[in-house]
Amino acid sequence: MSQNTNLYKPLTLLLGVFFLLSCSQEEPAVTQEQVGPEPQAASDLVVYTGARVIIGDGSAPIENAVMIVEDGVFQTVGSSASTTYPAAATQIDLSGMTVMPAIIDTHVHLNTEPEALLNDLRQRAVYGVSAAMSLGRDYGQMLEMHREIIPGAAIFLTAGLGITAPEPGRSEDPHWVTTVEEARAAVDQEASQGVDIIKIWVDDRDGQYEKLSPELYTAVIEQAHEHGLPVTAHIYNQEDAKGLLRAGVDAFAHGVRDVPVDAELISLFQQRPEVVVVPNLTDRGVATDLSWLQGTMPADILAGLQEQSVDNPGQQAEFALQAANLAALNEAGVTIALGTDGNTPWGPHLEMEDMLISGMTPMEVISAATADAAAFVGLDDMGSIEAGKNADFIVLEANPLDDITNTRRIADVYLRGEQVNRDAM
Repeated sequence: MSQNTNLYKPLTLLLGVFFLLSCSQEEPAVTQEQVGPEPQAASDLVVYTGARVIIGDGSAPIENAVMIVEDGVFQTVGSSASTTYPAAATQIDLSGMTVMPAIIDTHVHLNTEPEALLNDLRQRAVYGVSAAMSLGRDYGQMLEMHREIIPGAAIFLTAGLGITAPEPGRSEDPHWVTTVEEARAAVDQEASQGVDIIKIWVDDRDGQYEKLSPELYTAVIEQAHEHGLPVTAHIYNQEDAKGLLRAGVDAFAHGVRDVPVDAELISLFQQRPEVVVVPNLTDRGVATDLSWLQGTMPADILAGLQEQSVDNPGQQAEFALQAANLAALNEAGVTIALGTDGNTPWGPHLEMEDMLISGMTPMEVISAATADAAAFVGLDDMGSIEAGKNADFIVLEANPLDDITNTRRIADVYLRGEQVNRDAM
């Protein structure tokens, strides 16, 4: 398997075209004026009744639930038999529907130009994503949108610019460091911009480069922790994962991709139960029906994506290894969070199916995409449907606990208590 293979889902190949269409003069980028009138502020009590509610924390769903929302926050979540509310409250009947928390994508790479970034965040909201963390190539004006609350858009989290050993010929955006002093200075610079996490790459790209050494990544981890910042690592090889765990890394932006994980690695994870793995599974290499995307993009773009979705035996072998490694870590109790890499707004729905195929249960997959992801990125007011949390939720036409692909059967999305205008996109 090639370490230099682009492991983003192949569906990203036409996203540049998709974005150009949405931002061209013929079809200009969506603006607040175009998405209709300003959504009514969620200042009145709104009661949602009748749905099955998946909390997001792994606990049993609430059947025939009542969700009471005020000022964009859940005030009460409970069963209809035990929950009362004022008769004068606005009521929305969700009988027959399933509600789950909005999704949090902990590994993306978003556009750097502000208008394009805003478009990315609005597209994610259409697919039920409430927050997305961009890892390692963020700079300039785009950082002004960091954690900004934008109606109808996901929240943007960032690692700023990541840190790697020099990689001439690849992206020059990240910090290239060769000394401990440079490594610590790079962390200081990103911390001064208020980033959410520090990203490092530890990968020789099929032997093309000297990878970030243990001395340098240890310096990064120590300096980041001095600033109270976690560190996530792009890795490929198992031996690098072991070294990073010993050095105190907080998360992995990919799973091990070179060999089956061994007992030593699992033991190291179990000694560090706070460490999070974001597997970012490679595409399965199987032709897939994408008709569920109809109505969310131009028909010609969807047709191009469908044409690209073909069987690929080599990709299938890569997926099999990564899936087996995810299954082993999940069985060992390692915390898993969802991430998709690249810039595919609907990617989480593909990743969730891949995680299920890897052996996770539907409830485990949903928790990884919601409560566990929120905890990982420090969004304490998001990720689950319970009193005190933001009213970020997806209304589904079918139960994803029966079939995880039912997360794609979206009837409505609510962010901070306001309904997302999905038709506008």
